[in-house]
Order: sequence, then structure tokens, then C-alpha cells
Amino acid sequence: MIVGTAGHIDHGKTALLEALTGQAGDQRPEERARDMTIDLGYRYAALQPGAPLTGFIDVPGHERFIRNMLAGAQGIDLVLLVVAADDGVMPQTREHLAIVELLGIPQALVAISKCDRVEPARVSEVQAQVTELLARGPFAGAAQFPLSNVTGEGVDALRQALLQAQETLAQRAVSGGFRLAIDRAFSVAGAGIVVTGTALAGRVRQGDSLLLGHAGKPVRVRGLHAQNITASEACAGQRVALNISAERLAVEQIHRGDWLVAEWLFAPTQRVDMLWHLLPGETRTFEHFSPVHVHLGTQDVTARLALLEGERLAPGQQMFAQLLLNAPLQAVHGDRLVVRDHSAQRTLGGGTVLDPFAPARQRREPARLAQLQALADSDSLEAALPALIANSPAGLVPQRLERQFNRLRDSWQLAQDVIVIATRQGPLLFATGQWQALKAQLLETLGRFHELEPDQLGPDRDRLRRFAAMPVERPAFISLIEELLGSGQLASSGQWLHLPGHQARLTAADDALWQQVQPLLLQAGFDPPWVRDLARLTHTEEAAMRLLLRKMARLAQVHQVVRDLFYADATLGQMASMLVRMAGDEGVIQAAAFRDALGIGRKRSIQILEYFDRIGLTRRLGEQRRLRRDSALAQAGAHD
Repeated sequence: MIVGTAGHIDHGKTALLEALTGQAGDQRPEERARDMTIDLGYRYAALQPGAPLTGFIDVPGHERFIRNMLAGAQGIDLVLLVVAADDGVMPQTREHLAIVELLGIPQALVAISKCDRVEPARVSEVQAQVTELLARGPFAGAAQFPLSNVTGEGVDALRQALLQAQETLAQRAVSGGFRLAIDRAFSVAGAGIVVTGTALAGRVRQGDSLLLGHAGKPVRVRGLHAQNITASEACAGQRVALNISAERLAVEQIHRGDWLVAEWLFAPTQRVDMLWHLLPGETRTFEHFSPVHVHLGTQDVTARLALLEGERLAPGQQMFAQLLLNAPLQAVHGDRLVVRDHSAQRTLGGGTVLDPFAPARQRREPARLAQLQALADSDSLEAALPALIANSPAGLVPQRLERQFNRLRDSWQLAQDVIVIATRQGPLLFATGQWQALKAQLLETLGRFHELEPDQLGPDRDRLRRFAAMPVERPAFISLIEELLGSGQLASSGQWLHLPGHQARLTAADDALWQQVQPLLLQAGFDPPWVRDLARLTHTEEAAMRLLLRKMARLAQVHQVVRDLFYADATLGQMASMLVRMAGDEGVIQAAAFRDALGIGRKRSIQILEYFDRIGLTRRLGEQRRLRRDSALAQAGAHD
């Protein structure tokens, strides 16, 4: 269990921990000189003989050091709210309480300190103040313990309450990738660099590889301590010290606020969608796109906060919002954020991370807000997934969901109507009905294309995608086409796609002219006539000849290598077969050798090679070309 203090300055937080643990802590010279806690202090002690070690985090109470208090409050299991009997509830008591409530800390105990300085009536009065303070929040009814750090009265009762809380503490889940928010980094003679923090998720073992900071520098865990004891592994909910090593790693490069995470989980982001709650004690409405300070883990980042359901938010209300951060953040779904004003003088409110990979566009659209509502209402990936998919026409990327929820895909329990579609850029998730509807839409679109362009065999893939204007990205669109081709619902002739029963229809005049032109192209072989020459030979207008050949190109009967120069499909296939043979095992093609094989001039042979570059049969590398063996033309030529 990790216990953190909270409370106003000089209310006895540090002295109380000394009375509970018998340890004076690690006060710095400046703290001793000023008689106040400035930075975080750490203690580890067994509350009774034989009990497991409890970690204690002592936080500063002064308003100037709220940033340090926030760094210590993240990840604690129980907050020990300290209120001095002589002062009663003070401003920092209220702000610290608001912060720990926003962080979702599950348990709280209250220590009424300095009872030796006041009359019993005053103690009762302060207890009533505390009861009223807690009444409207999650810690209503929290046990209060009047005590004195000087006489020791009441300290043992508090210790017993802490022991009881430790026994009933719900263990944190250790599944998912390891996450550590670094609060200290220092160098130890003979060991090297050590970083400490509270493990927020997962587990880590000696020898593991992790990624450090915004840049994701790879580091190796040489050794570790868990709850101040040497261990071979540590897990979520423990105070952890890791001895790490990496090439050219210096302790000066590591700062409070840096993250250590599992390699697969590393995904820094600067746009986060959240459910934003403005504290009821605020005196003004919150304005859209206001500058703020955001605290997550031990990190403090400036940002703009964009409201997604309006232009203003009233005190005590909540709304979906998006953080536009000025530095990368390492967040996952369910993380608690604390938001302070742009001058870092007061706490405004906080919220829960819904999506750490928020979109830059259409963030206020109904479909996006429906996704955020599902994320807010659900406590697991499986519960949110149906609504996420239903409002994601382009499909969902599993890797992104793994990082969003910190859960690897092999632990998911997918519903039967969710399918995984393989694409060239990785898998996508769709609902079965959603994917079938996309296929039906594509076939309907192609049918409409045939009606509009009856003299064309069909569009190529990219033209069909533009014509269909479907919501999916190109990799998913290609998978859609490949499935339809595989099932026979779609056919292809070369690069042209069409419905199986569709045939391009030429007019009678076009067909008669083509019967004259086709033999001329085939007889000419590798040096066909230009458009003007074909027009002259057939006594046709040049414009009409050009239009016919472009129609035949769409029918895959000819190929336009350069403007007004068309090759018959059979001739082009013959040249492709020659290239495949010339490439040999090494796959290298020399332009001069190709020219000689065709028996035509260098300029024409280069034009043909450049056409092959464009359609993906070859790739130019300097003065050479390499065959792309995955090209359909190359595979066809290999069998000739």
C-alpha cells in the first residue's frame, strides 16, 4: 500500500509520518532551514512487526509547491488528510482535497493533528468542519482520528486503521504494459543511474527493455527495488526504483515527468480527448480554448483546452473536451488528469482520459461524440467496442486500441459480429454487417459507373475509389476489392475492374474503324504508327482516331506509351516477356540491351521503359532498371 499525505502547510504532515514510522525522512537543507516541506519525501515502514512495508509519500502543503504535491499524489492508494486542530480547514486543505478527489484515490483517513494545543471543544468543532467538507464528495464519512504528534495520543489508533485499510486494499491489475511516472533520477556510485516512481500499470523484471522519455530512448533494467526492497520484479501499485543503463545516457537527461514504458505501449501524443469536470468552487465559467496546465503522473504540461459540446462550461458541470498539448504526453484510457489555470495558481478541475489519440478534425461531429460517450460509459475495451466500431466507418486499428486501453490484443474477448480485416498496412476491425454493407455499396457504385460509361470496360482501382467516395482508407479499399475478386462478385481485365457480366460496348462506327486499326498496330510490332499516320492510312479525322484509341486503351486493348503513340496489348505483353528474360536472376535491365533486342532507336526504347516504370513493371536505379517481380505483368511474362 502507498499512503500519501495532504493538507495545509504547517499542519503536521511530516511530523505525523515520523510518529507513524519512526523515521525522520530525508528533509533537504533548505527544508530544515525554512522548517517546511518543499519537495516530495519518501518513507517505507512496516506498521507493525511482520506486516508488509507501507510506502509513505510526504507532500508539501504550501500553495507555491502544488506542482510537487501533484507529482506525489499520483498513484497512491490512500490519502491521509491532515487538519490541524488549532487552524481547522484552510485553503490548501480544500485544494489538496479537490486534487485527490479528481485523481480518483479510493480511500481516505483524516488526522486531526495538534490536539494537545487546544481544548476538546475545539477538536469537536474542527471535526464538524471536516465532516461538512467531505460530505459532498467521495470521502464522505471518512474516519477521523484526533491525535498529537507530541504526546503520541491517537497515533496508534490511526496506525491500526491503516493496517485495516491495507488488509482490505484491492490489488491493482498487473496486466498490460509497464508504466512508470518518474519523480526522481540520480546516480549511485558503482551502480549508475537510478530512477524512482510509482508503477501505474503492468510489471517490470530485471533485464527488461523499456523506452524512456518523449524520444523513446531504449534502456535496460539492470536491477530494481520494490517498496525499498531489492527484488527481481515489481508491479503496479508499488514504489519502484530502477537501475537503468543505455548507450550515452546521463542522469542530467532524465527529469521528473518523464515516463518509462513497455516498448509496445510507447505512443506519445499531443491531442487527448477527455471528460472534463470544472470544480463547483470556481467563480467563473470556463471558456473554450483557454490555456491551462495539465498534470498527469508526475508530468506538468501546458495546453489549450477545447470544449467539444459548447463554448462555455459552468462551475460544477462537465463536458467532453480536447487537450491540445504543447509537449507529448504518455496517456491511456482511464488516466486521471488535474487541470490548473494558465498561471498555475489554482486548480480548475480535472477529468478522465477517454482517447489519447484524439482526432484533429471532426472532433465535434455527432459520431465522434457518440464514441466519447461510449468511452465514458464503459470500463473496458469490450464494453466500448460496439459503439466505437458503429461510429467508425473506416474501421478501427487494433494496435491503436492496444495502446489506448493498455491491453494487448490476445487478451481481448471480441464479439462474434466483429471481424478482423487484413490490409497491406495491418489489420482493421469492422462489424460483419458494416463490412458487408461496404461491399454492397462498392458493387452498386460500379454498376452505376457502367451505366454512365457503357463504352468503358471499367475504372482502375484508384478511379473507382474516387468515384465511390467511400469512407475507408486505401488499404481497406484494396482489401475490399480483393475479397470481391476472390468471391467472383467482381472481375478484372488487366487493371480495369468491372462486374462479371459487363462488356464494353463500342458503337458500330467505332467497331468498324477498330477492325482497320488493329491489324496495322499488330503488323508494325515494336514500332507502331503514330495517331496521325493511322488517321491518314484509314482516311479518318485525327481527332476521331485519337478518341477511338483512348477508348480502346480503357478496354485494355492498347496502351498509350507517350502522347499519340499506342501499342497493341499483345505487343506490350511481348515486350514485358522480353524484359523478364533479360532481367535474369539478378533482376537488372540495361537500357542498351533492351534497345538492341527491340531493334528500334534509343529514344523510343527509353520511352517504353519509362512507361514500364509508370505501370510498376520496372524501377529505375541510376542508369539501370530493376524488375519488380511482384508486378502482374512480370508474373505473366515469367510464364510465357
